[in-house]
Amino acid sequence: MLTRWCRCCLILVCCGGTALGQKPLEVPPVETPAATPTTGPMTLDVVVTDKAGNPIAGLKQEDFTLLDNKQPATIRSFAAHEIETANDVPQGLFLLIDDVNTNFSNVSVVRTQIENYLRGNGGHLAIPVSIFMLTDRGLSQVTGVSSDGNALADTLHQKEGSLHDITRAAGFYGGEERLDVSLKALAQLGSYLGQARGRKLVVWLGPGWPIFDNPNVIISPQQQRGFFSAIVGISSTLRQADVTVYSIDPLGAGDAASARTFLWESFTKPVTKPNKSDPGDLALQVFAVHSGGTVESGSNDITGEIAKCARDAKAWYTLTFDAQKPDTPDAWHDLTVKVDKPGVKVRADNGYYAQP
Repeated sequence: MLTRWCRCCLILVCCGGTALGQKPLEVPPVETPAATPTTGPMTLDVVVTDKAGNPIAGLKQEDFTLLDNKQPATIRSFAAHEIETANDVPQGLFLLIDDVNTNFSNVSVVRTQIENYLRGNGGHLAIPVSIFMLTDRGLSQVTGVSSDGNALADTLHQKEGSLHDITRAAGFYGGEERLDVSLKALAQLGSYLGQARGRKLVVWLGPGWPIFDNPNVIISPQQQRGFFSAIVGISSTLRQADVTVYSIDPLGAGDAASARTFLWESFTKPVTKPNKSDPGDLALQVFAVHSGGTVESGSNDITGEIAKCARDAKAWYTLTFDAQKPDTPDAWHDLTVKVDKPGVKVRADNGYYAQP
């Protein structure tokens, strides 16, 4: 494993130019695999849904068109999977309870609603589940992977909660610490899951970490290079681990109108160069969209939102194509998948950072 130290600072100033703080914001070290040339076959998991969001099965290779940087890419191999028949392709649903960016009462609600999901259908889970928890002390695995929902719910119920060491009262620098813990956890989870074969659906249950979007934030070119390094490192780790990220905001309908719930939408455009990067490009929701997942917010039915994410396991497709070898490191390649069917929506990893 290669540890990339992505040191980035933000200097916050008020309208009059007076510094609000003396300690800079640092994007944390991101542990990622060593960069390897992106030549040869690359796989892409694709979910095709109807207007209601239900996965569509039964499509053929000739229904798909793949574009790499807007150029047609040859689909070398194609596989259609359905949950009832895809025993040769392991899947897992990984639920992560974010106890860093979520207050105690909301975490309690999340835990209860996860238990409701696990005990549904008599505790028989269509896709195996594992539960992780993120606290101020880092990431931990609460349960192993199991299809026994009742056993998983019992284990979660016995897990004691913890008090926050990083409090909201800590202000800006408390946000810096939460960003640090969160990004480390996302990179760590991707690296850990990459050790196992198969497709992983990671459902992050939390509102996400601070993105520090402020007109008074000044970012230097050196700081932007650090942001870019973190973006490349985390997104590459998730792609190589075959991870799709889903974001569920547990704050519910009462917080649906706040700017926080849609601020991330300004940062969904892929970052192609260091001088185009911004702290908002490291938002949880942005990683989710880029990985082919979804962002769910504004609902108090967390159990239903988890089920909505899990239905992506019912039917999906795997395309294999030859990745292009660039002349320079970290060259962004857009991936576009089109399906020749009316009224469908296609979700997949939207690109990759190619390495020479």
